[in-house]
Amino acid sequence: MASLVRPRRSTRRVLVCSAAIVVSAGLALAAAAQQSFKVRLRPVPIEASTAANTTGAGDATASLAGTRLTLRGNFAGLKGPATVAQLHQGPVMGVRGPAIADVTVPAGTSGAFTAEVALTAAQVEGLKQGHIYLQIHSETAPDGNLWGWLIP
Repeated sequence: MASLVRPRRSTRRVLVCSAAIVVSAGLALAAAAQQSFKVRLRPVPIEASTAANTTGAGDATASLAGTRLTLRGNFAGLKGPATVAQLHQGPVMGVRGPAIADVTVPAGTSGAFTAEVALTAAQVEGLKQGHIYLQIHSETAPDGNLWGWLIP
C-alpha cells in the first residue's frame, strides 16, 4: 500500500509543477505580446521660411497589444493652435511617408491627447522597425509642427 501512496504524491507534484509552468509561460507571453514605445515631439521645419513658426515640444508613450496601438501624450509651445495630428509610416526612420491614421488633439497651443489605432500587420512590422512617426500640425505650421518617431 505504501507504494501506491507515493505515486499519487508524485503525480500531484507533477501536476502542480506543470500548472505553475503553464501559468508562468502564459504571463510571459502576455508581457511579451505588449510592446512599449516612446515619442519625443520636437519642431521640424520643412524649409527655412517656416522655421520661425515651427515651435513647441511634447512627448508621448505608446503601447502595442496585437495590432492595437494606444497613444498618450502632450504638447506645448505651439505658435498657433493645433489643427490635426497623424501617424505616418516612412520607408525608414527619418524619412517622411504617408499618413496611416488620424490622432485627435485639442485645438490649442498646448494640450494632452490619447488615441487608439488599429494597425495592419504591415504597419505593426513598420512600427517595430522604427518607421512610424507622429506629426502634429498647427495653424502657423500647416505642413507639420511637431514630429516624433515611435521608438521601442
